[in-house]
Amino acid sequence: KNRVEIIRMGDSVGAGVRAGDSSSLAVGSGTGTVEDSVIGVFEGTEFEGDSSIDSVELARRTGVDHQMLVDSALKRLVARNVLVSQPTSHQSITLTAEGAKYCTEGSPEAQLFRAVAASDGGSLAMDAAENALGKDVVKIGMQNALKRKWLAFDKPTRALSTTTNEIQDDVANQLECLRISANSSNKPAAASISSNGNNNSKSSDLDESVLKTLKQRKLVALKTFKTFVVRRGPAFSSARAEVAAELTAEMLQSGAWESVAFKPYNFTAAGKDAEAGCLHPLLKVREQFRMIFVQMGFSEMPTDRYVESSFWNFDALFQPQQHPARDAHDTFFLSAPASARVDDAAYLQRVRDVHERGGYGSLGYQYKWSEEEAKTTILRTHTTAVSSRMLYQLARELENNNNNTGGGGKSAEFFEPRKYFSIDRVFRNETLDATHLAEFHQIEGLVAAKGLSLAELKGVIGEFFRRMGMTRLRFKPAHNPYTEPSMEIFSYHEGLGKWVEVGNSGVFRPEMLRPMGLPEDVRVIAWGLSLERPAMIMYGIKNIRELFGHKVDIATIRANPMCRLGMTA
Repeated sequence: KNRVEIIRMGDSVGAGVRAGDSSSLAVGSGTGTVEDSVIGVFEGTEFEGDSSIDSVELARRTGVDHQMLVDSALKRLVARNVLVSQPTSHQSITLTAEGAKYCTEGSPEAQLFRAVAASDGGSLAMDAAENALGKDVVKIGMQNALKRKWLAFDKPTRALSTTTNEIQDDVANQLECLRISANSSNKPAAASISSNGNNNSKSSDLDESVLKTLKQRKLVALKTFKTFVVRRGPAFSSARAEVAAELTAEMLQSGAWESVAFKPYNFTAAGKDAEAGCLHPLLKVREQFRMIFVQMGFSEMPTDRYVESSFWNFDALFQPQQHPARDAHDTFFLSAPASARVDDAAYLQRVRDVHERGGYGSLGYQYKWSEEEAKTTILRTHTTAVSSRMLYQLARELENNNNNTGGGGKSAEFFEPRKYFSIDRVFRNETLDATHLAEFHQIEGLVAAKGLSLAELKGVIGEFFRRMGMTRLRFKPAHNPYTEPSMEIFSYHEGLGKWVEVGNSGVFRPEMLRPMGLPEDVRVIAWGLSLERPAMIMYGIKNIRELFGHKVDIATIRANPMCRLGMTA
């Protein structure tokens, strides 16, 4: 049978010096250090040859707390090869507060049996039993007493009656055996408890099935601890010789280095981990995307405007004011400040006109556009709001150049192509789950130049994703309010064995660009994707809340590997 050995640590070290006591450095004969006392023990003739001693007994002989002996003297002597040690695992068993109570008063089933047996006629009502013993004792005791057929329960009268004249409270016997074991002065001090409850004080074994039952009832607590079998080491003969940790100038000058024994250097020992900051996986992945954009000649747009007006986030993009994305259940609206300014009144009027009556080949949306609605403040829902501001500034720059007739101005027919990108946080009133958060990061790239078409869009996207290591792409027609044509981007995932959506793209509509003042032949192509999805795939994270938010494990952040997207030259 499996047996569990009980080792009692208390008395063997209780009389000694406790850790933290300054007198622990003067033990044994009254002079010297803990190491001297330990060496003195092993200088006895009983340890000649290969004889050994348990560290608990060694602590008792030197009068030192066991943990202090192991952490200080024993570790240093083993490191110097003065001693050798072999660890041994033990399990100590202690009674819980409930177990100690039952050890004295008897198990609940035995208490309940005695109460029923002592009642008139050998029968006792449940209410009376609960008043006498308490509901907890009756509940536990009744369950076990019925199981062991000590008692019978009559449902109509709710009364308990005895079914036997005598019982053996083996639970109390087992707990008493453990209590005696803990107070014994022998080492190892224990009692053997077999499945029939017999107490054999000379044995040091406990039947594991009994222990399992006591643990399930939370009557005992089992803890694992470690002791060491210690014997002399190869360098014991020179244990008291002076050992120098380093070579000093005084040793060289006096010549003492020739006779001094030096502590050997451990060149393979690991140094202490340096405390330093670490990069979040999202920052690592973001930097890789930034490198791809920079390598392709893109310039980063300023993205520090988290609070945006509905005008730049929606209206300037030719997104109608009745669009579902503009409802409170999809967008976070600010109460203070509740509105924002739009300084360019002429541009504001052009946006109003294209929404209400159309233009540039469009019929518009044919509704009453509200300036008040356009000026409401929100947390931006996409980084395209940044793109709309950059394109507006680009139109103003082109206008200023065309109006500069004093020399140095560029021709109206000249338009310098621009390539912009942004990677930053956006906010949406999403229902939180394993793949959605109320705030996340969006990656966006755009190219503005004359004569661009869908072919150039697919070509730029193909190069962008090729540098990410995605070479198998597909495009599917889609709808966006501010791009036409629009396409969803799919890539074949080798690990999943299927096509997965990786982004969205399109060509900005004239209804968005022309009111800004951009020339008729200037086209803007754009695409976007999230930052969290590729990061989750790269780091094998299934729940987005483990990547971003208050549930992130800091230890995991410190240990995560570097990020390297599948870029090629």
